[in-house]
Amino acid sequence: MLTALLIDDEAPSREELKALLATARDIEVVGECANAIEGLAAIHRLRPDVVFLDIQMPRVSGLEMVGMIEASALPQIVFVTAFEAHALQAFEEHAADYLLKPIDPQRLARTLDWLRSGARPALRAFPLATGMLRQIPCMGRNRILLLAVDEVEFVHTDLAGVQVVGVQRQGVTELSLKILQERTPLIRCHRQYLINPERIAEIELLENGGAEIVTGSGRRVPVSRRHLREMKDRLLIT
Repeated sequence: MLTALLIDDEAPSREELKALLATARDIEVVGECANAIEGLAAIHRLRPDVVFLDIQMPRVSGLEMVGMIEASALPQIVFVTAFEAHALQAFEEHAADYLLKPIDPQRLARTLDWLRSGARPALRAFPLATGMLRQIPCMGRNRILLLAVDEVEFVHTDLAGVQVVGVQRQGVTELSLKILQERTPLIRCHRQYLINPERIAEIELLENGGAEIVTGSGRRVPVSRRHLREMKDRLLIT
């Protein structure tokens, strides 16, 4: 049995695909999402075998969303779109397959055969996108946030997840610290913290060899001894 997640901002498209997949006895649709931010959370929560992913979605596209997922958590990806011009880019990103809307049932059947056979790219073969993120998708209180990286002071992990703290807003993101370190200007200052160097007001050195950063808004962020030297080098501090 293959488990599938549908991510598409158009409800009729999700219903059409769900109806087509219902005719395959060994495919179970475990969830559906209307945008990439909900999709990120669902992928981490449901761990589907395959994601049928629309490319053209508001704010965060399907291609951008895939680059926000660590390789170890990435399922097979089948891009679904009405725009054939995206086909070459989709296959360069090593998608399992590419379907054009409206979906041809026979073409979908071939995609499912490829997925069942395992002949298409394996789970960890999908490369992460290399472009820098300009926004960090987050969930706030009863709302979805897209925090511009420039407005972020720091990011840290706690029991609730990965917290993104901006100057005036904050939220929880599904992106890992590793992805954020690789895809944004944020730098590591502690095992659980990344700091925006543009938001550092001062660095207070402590007697134990560590330090604390004071941000422009007055928040305090720990700096471990392990990361202090590296951070100084990045900031050109002797």
